[in-house]
Amino acid sequence: MNFTIEHEQEEDGRWLAEVLELPGALVYGQTAEEALARAQALALHILADRLDHGEAIPRPMEISFAMP
Repeated sequence: MNFTIEHEQEEDGRWLAEVLELPGALVYGQTAEEALARAQALALHILADRLDHGEAIPRPMEISFAMP
C-alpha cells in the first residue's frame, strides 16, 4: 500500500498536507516537516482504525510514503 502526500504552504504561513489515497486526510503544521509527519501519523491511524473495525485492507501489507 503506497500513500502519496502532497503539501503546500498556505497564505497564512501554515503548511497543509494531504494523503491522496485517503479522502479527507488533511492536516496542518507550522512547518513542512511537521505537516508531513502529521499526515503520515494520520494515515497510520486511519489504517489502525479500519483494522479495529474489521474493514478489509490489503494483505500482506507494506506501507510506504511518497512526497513529490
